[in-house]
Amino acid sequence: MDTSTAVDLMWVLHHEVGGTSMERKHPFTSEAVTEGHLDKVADAISDAIVDAYLEQDPHAHVAVETMMQGTLAIVSGEVAAQPGVSVPVEQIVRDMIEHVIRPVIPAVMLDEETKYYVNPTGRFVIGGPAADTGLTGRKLIVDTYGGMGRHGGGAFSGKDPTKVDRSAAMAARYCAKNVVASGLATRCEVQVAYAISVARPLSVYVDTFGTSTVDEEMIEKALAQVVDLRPEAIIRHFNLRRPIYSAIACYGAFGRDDLDPPWEQTDIADKLRSLVEQLQTVV
Repeated sequence: MDTSTAVDLMWVLHHEVGGTSMERKHPFTSEAVTEGHLDKVADAISDAIVDAYLEQDPHAHVAVETMMQGTLAIVSGEVAAQPGVSVPVEQIVRDMIEHVIRPVIPAVMLDEETKYYVNPTGRFVIGGPAADTGLTGRKLIVDTYGGMGRHGGGAFSGKDPTKVDRSAAMAARYCAKNVVASGLATRCEVQVAYAISVARPLSVYVDTFGTSTVDEEMIEKALAQVVDLRPEAIIRHFNLRRPIYSAIACYGAFGRDDLDPPWEQTDIADKLRSLVEQLQTVV
């Protein structure tokens, strides 16, 4: 899901069923900010500190995070400390494999050639803020698709549902899941772009990676008729004005079968398929 205010036009080679191909023009959106944006000011402060350390010691290990608001800038830095160990590393490795890895990874994916790397650098005793730093929004990819899907760059945590970084990402997930559940494609990525103070999306783009049974533009038209992607409509559809966010702060917001959130439902799959069939007869 991509939320941005910068829109460029690009040509995409779209492969249709039957081996034919055609060029299709669509908006390709990317967020852009200048050095005056507070997020970039914070980045500049952090990197200036890195430069200062490296100027004194080219081999310095530095991890700095800066948070800014008003006239206040809070800077935190990573500290490495390894005091005496009370639990042997070998026991930690055994426990992680037995109690963490094997219960989570399907047995069919593990065999005698599987290699396990548990703290491969050796002792790692002190954790938490005494040895590391933490900042909201630094794990955007693990919150979503682990690198398998493109990400607009906005964090989820700490934002109410009026922020499309969060709510529209849920809606894009919902759309893509229903496209696949409808049988219109076996893979689907939905990109939604917004501009601040404009309720309707600037664009909705569907990419099925060549797996669709119909023209992707048909799917886009069907989604536009079935799903209202205005932020307030998304909020109503998923009932997002309620305290549900702590549960998805860790271990991802998507694919959470343990929570059964509304954006994981495939309740419009039949309607999408039926509408696409109607659109095809018109064409």
